[in-house]
Amino acid sequence: MASTREWFETVEEARRRARRHLPRSVYLSLVAGAEKGITLRDNVAAFGELRFTPPHIAGLPATRQLATSVLGQDIALPVIASPTGVQAVHPDGEAGVARGAAEAGTAIGLSSFASMPVEDVAPANPKLFFQLYWSGTKDAMLQRIDRARQAGAKALIVTLDWSFSNGRDWGSPAIPEKMDLRTMVRFAPEGLARPGYVRQWLRAGGLPDLTVPNMAAPGEAAPTFFGVYGEWMQTPPPSWADLAWLREQWDGPFMVKGVMRTDEARRCVDIGATAISVSNHGGNNLDGTPASIRALPAVADAVGAQLEVLLDGGVRRGSDVVKALALGARAVMIGRAYLWGLAANGSAGVKNVFDVLRGGIDSTLLALGRPSVHDLSPEDVIAPADFARGLSK
Repeated sequence: MASTREWFETVEEARRRARRHLPRSVYLSLVAGAEKGITLRDNVAAFGELRFTPPHIAGLPATRQLATSVLGQDIALPVIASPTGVQAVHPDGEAGVARGAAEAGTAIGLSSFASMPVEDVAPANPKLFFQLYWSGTKDAMLQRIDRARQAGAKALIVTLDWSFSNGRDWGSPAIPEKMDLRTMVRFAPEGLARPGYVRQWLRAGGLPDLTVPNMAAPGEAAPTFFGVYGEWMQTPPPSWADLAWLREQWDGPFMVKGVMRTDEARRCVDIGATAISVSNHGGNNLDGTPASIRALPAVADAVGAQLEVLLDGGVRRGSDVVKALALGARAVMIGRAYLWGLAANGSAGVKNVFDVLRGGIDSTLLALGRPSVHDLSPEDVIAPADFARGLSK
């Protein structure tokens, strides 16, 4: 069925709608990436190098099972929303993402840099995983995770795949510290070029304030994004002992996000992690490293069934999800894809993205003759000999 005004048939169509709707600076903040964008592009391109084995024509499963579980939560399809910060693309924000994911029957990761407090987002989707950066003092981190626990978060995600790269060949977007009068005057030309975006926010009560309430200390006002970003940059990176300490502070499912090496995947097993996400933060880490899907098979082989392995990076269609599952992932995490859906049509657009992926997963399973996502194996895909780009086996 072709796209309509309210519905889009592919994630790429959601991206085009988001680009037409969003001011240039806001759209570029979604593109992100680092330096030349080698890894950013490879995350998507690598899926295109993988081929499926020839489809079957008879004896195909009449129904296919897409349901699985991640971090102790049953989900209707093997796709969850990856945590992303300050979702100023639509007034629905993180609560809209939570609703859209809940309607699709899946879970959401909520960033500690989110624009909405965890207490406002959790009621929209009880399958919420709170994401933490190693930022500030240990006491401050304990306060954040206790707050998330009290709000009902079901799991903790510690994100480690970020290296503070600050240059992009295509230009970094101008993101203001706060939306004061001077800022509004400065960005007026962008707003005039995208009046629908501005009207949307004004109808919702005002322009985004670019604060991050989940990083606020008890009794204090929400700090600005750049205020906490500076604190994060100045915090010494964690050691493995630090990560083991953090694991001890959370008595539920625990994910380490950003694992691209087999030796570090094994270390995650040693500290008692429940899951790892094979991720390069959507190409926002060290530029020139391979796509996350290239690292997935070796990482999955290294840990076996000792923990859950997820894949984050470059997923744009249901067949991409199937490729990741065939190579060892339990599920995938999406970021830009649902943000484009949010920009295109609010929470309904988020659900639209999940539905597009659901349809693609189902049709791919049918062609491969697999009755369930749990029946997929490496035999279902054909990878070129140099697909791993030298990554360890």
